[in-house]
Amino acid sequence: MIRVTLLGCGGSGGVPQIGGPDGHGNWGACDPAEPRNRRTRTSALVEAGVRRLLIDAGPDLRAQLMAAGVGQLDAVAITHSHADHVMGLDELRIVNRNIGGALDIFGTYVTLAELRSRFDYAFHPPPAQGFFRPSLKPRPVAPGEVVEMAGMAVRVLRQDHRVMETLGFRIGRFAYSTDLVKLPEESFAALEGLHTWVVGCFQRAPHPVHAHLDLVCQWADRLKPRRVVLTHMGFDLDWAWLHANLPPGIEPGHDGMVLEVPGG
Repeated sequence: MIRVTLLGCGGSGGVPQIGGPDGHGNWGACDPAEPRNRRTRTSALVEAGVRRLLIDAGPDLRAQLMAAGVGQLDAVAITHSHADHVMGLDELRIVNRNIGGALDIFGTYVTLAELRSRFDYAFHPPPAQGFFRPSLKPRPVAPGEVVEMAGMAVRVLRQDHRVMETLGFRIGRFAYSTDLVKLPEESFAALEGLHTWVVGCFQRAPHPVHAHLDLVCQWADRLKPRRVVLTHMGFDLDWAWLHANLPPGIEPGHDGMVLEVPGG
């Protein structure tokens, strides 16, 4: 059994976005009275026993970890280098303090090179005393590999975000796929037999770089996992509307949602 917490399930601007008629937020089609419409940037925590793997570290990471009651991690996996998935890396210095050591960070060679260019100080050797900066140990991975992350066997999947490739991750009968608009056939094959699939779905209408609602429903119909949970949702996707209109087996995620996946 693995336990997955959706720390955040919003798009790059979150919900609400900055602005709105009174300057206190643009909710789009989302009802501000529904708390599950308040979405921070997309991230997830996967737990197997006492081991914890963080997927992505966006700008809301500090608040997300505190809301989930998490002060320690074993490793971090990065899907890609877009800002809404990595700009919380500096927050990991407190996690370094709590665990008393460096953290493994997994990503493609390209992603890790991007992170080194933005957060060079985080990839220096651990300081001799205290953690006044993050301390990350780069662990390059490539699609098709099965890699141990935080004690879990993780299959790394190739995804097409059009502007770049992103990584999906499969752990047992659970898989996590965000920021994609197309899946190559080898990734469809690697996703067969899922129990739970968390997948990015940005809006109702087609989008040039993100999957939209009808496309995700087509993927779900092809793969037939027992449970599909939407993440990386923009302000076009109201939680109650989704809950009422999605086909059986597909549901909207929300920040703080906990999923129990058997056979992980």
